[in-house]
Amino acid sequence: MLKAYKYRLYPSKAQELVLEQTLETCRRWYNDCLAERKKAYEKEKRSVGKFEQLRKVKELKRSDPYAANVHSHILQVVVQDLDKAFQSFFRRVKAGETAGYPRFKGRNRFDSFGLKEYGNGFKVDGRRVRVSGIGRLRVRWHRPIEGTVKTVRICRQAGKWYASFACEVVEQSLLPTGRSVGVDVGIHHLLATSDNEIVENPKWYRNAQTKLRILQRRVSRRKIGGSNRRKAVLSLQCQHEYIANSRRDFLNKVTHSLITRYDLIALEDLQITGMVRNPHLSKSILDAGWGYLKQRLADTPAPTARCGEAVEAGRQVVLVNPSYTSQDCSTPDCGLRHDLSLADRWFECACGLSIDRDVNAALNILRVGHTRWDETWLKRASVSQEAPPL
Repeated sequence: MLKAYKYRLYPSKAQELVLEQTLETCRRWYNDCLAERKKAYEKEKRSVGKFEQLRKVKELKRSDPYAANVHSHILQVVVQDLDKAFQSFFRRVKAGETAGYPRFKGRNRFDSFGLKEYGNGFKVDGRRVRVSGIGRLRVRWHRPIEGTVKTVRICRQAGKWYASFACEVVEQSLLPTGRSVGVDVGIHHLLATSDNEIVENPKWYRNAQTKLRILQRRVSRRKIGGSNRRKAVLSLQCQHEYIANSRRDFLNKVTHSLITRYDLIALEDLQITGMVRNPHLSKSILDAGWGYLKQRLADTPAPTARCGEAVEAGRQVVLVNPSYTSQDCSTPDCGLRHDLSLADRWFECACGLSIDRDVNAALNILRVGHTRWDETWLKRASVSQEAPPL
C-alpha cells in the first residue's frame, strides 16, 4: 500500500524563484490543456484524451523557453491532474450529483506540481532533496521516511513549501488486545466511548474567530493588488493553517489512541453532507472534524491511495446506522425508546439506568456493531475456503 510522508522545505531565495516559475509554467500549461478540451468539444463535439495531450509535451518544451527548463514529468503530471478532474466531473454527472466543470486556474489557485518516478527528476540526496532544474532543497526530516519512495508532490501553503512523498510500505498489524469499543461523535463532546471515556470538543475555529475577524478586516481594507494586501492575505492564510493543523494533530492523536487499545471500533455512519445543511449546526459540525475522524479510521485500502490507520494496523471498523442510538436505552433487557431533544444531555430510564446521553449512544453503537460484525463472520464462514478437487 502507499503511504504519504510530508516534510517542510526550506529553499533559498534563488530556488524559491525557480519554484514559483515552475508553478506558473504548470498553471499556464494546465489552462491551455483545459482550453483545448473545452474548445474541441464546443466546436467539433470531439473529446481530447489524456494521451493526445501527453504527446504535446515535447512540442511545448521546444516552443516555450520557460517550459524548456522544466522536467517533462512535471508537465505530464499536469496533464494527468487535468484528466483526473474530468474523470471526477463525469463520475458526478453519472451519479446525478452536483457536478462542477473543471475550472481555469488563476494566479493564486495553482500551488503544487509533482514528479512521478523516483530517480528520474528527483531523489533524496543525503539530507536534501534534489529536484531537476531546481537543485538540492533543504528538508526538515522531522520523522524517518519508510518504505520505497515512488512519487513526490511539491506544494506551497501559506507561503511555506512542502514535499509529500508517496512511499510503498508493508502493512504492520498490531498485536490483538481482545477489546472493542463504540464511539459516538457529537458537538457538546467531541466523542464519547462505550467505556465511559469522554473527549471534550476543543472548538478550534470558534476559539480563533476573534483573531480571524481582525485579520479578515485587515485584508478587506487593503488595496487590491498592493503589496500590503499580499502581506495581510499571507497572515490570514497562516492563521487558517494553524487552525487546520491543530485540528488535524488532535484528531490524529485520538485515532491513534483508539487503534492501539481496541481490536473492533464501532463508529456512527453519519451523513455529514446532509447534516451541514442545517444553518444552526453547520459551523460546529465542520469545526469538530467528524469527516476527518471517520476518514482516518474507516477508509479502506486501495492500490493507489492512502488507507485509514485502522486498516493499516489490522483493526476492524464497523459503520453503524446512527438512527435512535441516542434515544434507545442501552440496557440489554430494556431498549425503551425516549423522546429526547438536543438540549437533553442526561439519559434516565425507568429501568434504573442513569447515564450521559453520549455514552448511552456509544453503548448502543457497540451493540449494533457487534451484531453486524457477527453476521459478517457467519457469511464468511459459510463460504468454502478450500478449492474444489480437480
